[in-house]
Amino acid sequence: MKVTGDGKGVAGHAGALLIAELADRVGLTAGLSAAMAHTRQRRSGHDPGVVLTHLAVSLADGGDCLADIAVLRNQPDLFGHVASDSTVFRVLDSVHADGLRNIAAARADARAVAWAAGAAPAEIVIDIDGTLLDAHSDKQDATSTYKHGFGFYPIVAYLDETGEALAGLLRTGRAGSNNAADHLETLDRALAQLPVDTDETEMLVRTDSAGATHDFIDGCRQRGVRFSSGLPIDQRARNAVLLAQEEDWIPAVETDGSVRDGSWVTELTDLIDHSWPEGTRVIARRERPHPGAQLSLFDITEGHRHQLFITDQTDTDIAALERRHRHRAHVENRIRAAKDTGLRNLPCIDVVCNDTWLQLVLIAQDLTAWSQRLCFHGALAVAEPKRLRHRVWHAAASIAHTGRQTVVRFQHTWPWVDEIVTAFKQLRLALPD
Repeated sequence: MKVTGDGKGVAGHAGALLIAELADRVGLTAGLSAAMAHTRQRRSGHDPGVVLTHLAVSLADGGDCLADIAVLRNQPDLFGHVASDSTVFRVLDSVHADGLRNIAAARADARAVAWAAGAAPAEIVIDIDGTLLDAHSDKQDATSTYKHGFGFYPIVAYLDETGEALAGLLRTGRAGSNNAADHLETLDRALAQLPVDTDETEMLVRTDSAGATHDFIDGCRQRGVRFSSGLPIDQRARNAVLLAQEEDWIPAVETDGSVRDGSWVTELTDLIDHSWPEGTRVIARRERPHPGAQLSLFDITEGHRHQLFITDQTDTDIAALERRHRHRAHVENRIRAAKDTGLRNLPCIDVVCNDTWLQLVLIAQDLTAWSQRLCFHGALAVAEPKRLRHRVWHAAASIAHTGRQTVVRFQHTWPWVDEIVTAFKQLRLALPD
């Protein structure tokens, strides 16, 4: 096999053009340009909003640092004139509190366009969770964490059905897990992203036991949002579980409605003394422990692993309610995808700069989610970021110029070439010029 460096008209990562074009068509690029207009020092320089869009595309394409934008920069036929590393850093460093608010508003406007084009979910279920981020050098607001590490402890919110990243709140490593004010701030940011009104659309917010605080539950009620939060198992919960009759336990169900083997649910609302708002229900699940499950002494004695949650949903089918709460685990996949989309390591010393990076990661996840909803079907519509990159974003193509038109030709033997070409057609049908 002979290897040379004299090829012409060949571009790698040509599939990522779809993400860049999507950002333009939903108005995100223009929105970010307007959001960052106050930082632009000269008209002949790079548009800061375009720089942020290119950085978000780079993150969606698999980049995890500022320098990875070079992949876009070296392909001007596809992505235009991309800023240098130093310019990218200056733009990132120029974002302050007003800029962050403007970026959030631009994201919300773009989401409204994407939803109108067909990306809207059938129901709105918001998952809120925290995750630890390690810092490998001294950075502003990086502190020790409850797991004896060093870094940050952000809270993020995702839309369950679509995987859209609604909001993220960057916090110090020592921040509390059950800080109700932080949870409510994240919820408010998430609600501000939605192009619907809580008075007109029923919404559900799900959390783990960190959200089981009176201030957060009361806050959900004030905002007109239903809640489903994990509940720590204390002595009152244990007593209620012991009072439940064996015939009260009904089989839990899987996503497809089939019986979940070795798992049962029951309602404990009338068996437990609680001070939650009126209408709050307490539901328990017990299941046979799987190998390696961490059991409490109570679980060992009872022979089952127990989990409880509280909710104000009115559905009489408690098995369906438990299944819906169990799907909160989807947020773990969203967070894992975020860390695979640049969140694993915050690149800056300044905390506002790192907060901007977090928002760009959320934008990259939004672009991925919208592309899957609007442009793909089958396996690629639900693929993990890594698979989507290897099959679509990183696909190579030849570039040809005919008259005033640039033609991007993907290899006809590439197994996913039909899906790629169809994706561009679907995008342009859903969001015409």
